[in-house]
Order: sequence, then C-alpha cells, then structure tokens
Amino acid sequence: MAIEMRNKRDTNFSMASMSDLVFLLLIFFMLTSTLVAPNAIKLLLPSSQSKTMSKQTITVYINKQSNVYVEERRVEPANLENVLYGQIRNEQAASVVLRTDKTVPVQDIVVVIDAVNQINQKHGTKHKVILATKPKR
Repeated sequence: MAIEMRNKRDTNFSMASMSDLVFLLLIFFMLTSTLVAPNAIKLLLPSSQSKTMSKQTITVYINKQSNVYVEERRVEPANLENVLYGQIRNEQAASVVLRTDKTVPVQDIVVVIDAVNQINQKHGTKHKVILATKPKR
C-alpha cells in the first residue's frame, strides 16, 4: 500500500518578490544620490533684503579696473595674502568683507578667497569671506 502525502511541495520559484525588492532599492539609491552636495567654495552671502550685519574686521575692495584695495591701500594680487595676514594676524576668526563692482570677473573674487584660505591653512585660523551686496529697492 503506497502512502501519498497530502501537502505537495511546490518547487517553482516566484520572481515577483525579487522584482519588488529591486525596484525598492532603485528608488532608495535615486533619492539618496540627489541629496549629496558637491564640494564648492563656501561663501557667506548676506541676503540683500535683510539687514544682517557682521562684525567686519577688514574690508577688501575691487573696482572696475580690477584694482585690489585693502582698506584704503592699493595691493598687488600677488602680495594680497601677506597684507591680509598683517592686518588679521592677532585674530582667530576674522571676517573679511569683500566689496566688488558688479562687473568684476569671478576670478578676481576667487583670488581674495584663495588668499584667505591660504592664511587659514598655514596658521590654523578660521577667517571667513563675506561678499557685500547692496539692498534691493
């Protein structure tokens, strides 16, 4: 007498749950990859509509002719780092306010930012550059 089992085992594999898992992982990675921010130069850009003021330690001016002035003294871009360090060497976290004409190329602005970053790297300070704007009317 042959004994038969009541419950038969199904040997087929269902791929439905595997495809659901793949789509969930795809959505997860798409969402998390959009949250990653690229490295960029960090500037403190004051809003031109608010009246946020910062304690300014030193002011750097760049005019239409790309002449750089530290306070009232004209400085060559190659000597900018030394002049800035001479002004802010006694402070740990100074604010360098950058006032430029709106037609000044971005490269001239980056020269000032690089000079402050070099001072921070060499001396372990936390100086920052603030780009000054005029209020909207």
